[in-house]
Amino acid sequence: MFDFVSFIESLKENSEKKEIVEKYEKFVEKIPERFEDTIIYKDYLSKFDTDKLDLLFPEFIDADFDWDLLIKLVVASFSSTYTFDKDEETWKDVLVIDVSAWDKHATKKLHELWGFQISRMYEIYIEEQMNLEILAHEDEKEKDIVLSQRAANLDKWKLQLEHLEAEKEKQKAEKEKQEKLNDLMSQL
Repeated sequence: MFDFVSFIESLKENSEKKEIVEKYEKFVEKIPERFEDTIIYKDYLSKFDTDKLDLLFPEFIDADFDWDLLIKLVVASFSSTYTFDKDEETWKDVLVIDVSAWDKHATKKLHELWGFQISRMYEIYIEEQMNLEILAHEDEKEKDIVLSQRAANLDKWKLQLEHLEAEKEKQKAEKEKQEKLNDLMSQL
């Protein structure tokens, strides 16, 4: 389970990262007890509707994670991209995350990740969002860039949801067609 308060405390204790907390509280807001109470979540992440997803999650994760928050962090990120596949066995949606940094590239499926990897993702993505919010509050030009990219991410998300919904309808129609065909064949 990701603990936002502990994460903020660890940033404060890290000499290389404590400035993130200091700047965030100086330029944006006093950091609340819950990430969901931040401006970042209220003004941006909350706009990503994840209710219609039928995701495949890791099978052997001991800790309970806030999957809704994690999905929102992934799809809202500027530093990674995502796509959806279908799991052939369960027909659930598979979230595929692509991360590129300099000459390194990694592609991971959410349901294949380990607990420590998932915990680290919360840290990376929340730190990214905090830095972007600081940037948007420090510089007017940067604010326009951040807001523009956020709008593009939201538009992409809406298109992804529409595509997933269309695929589900197509699968449903195909299943009904197959059932009718099977009924006809059994009557012969």
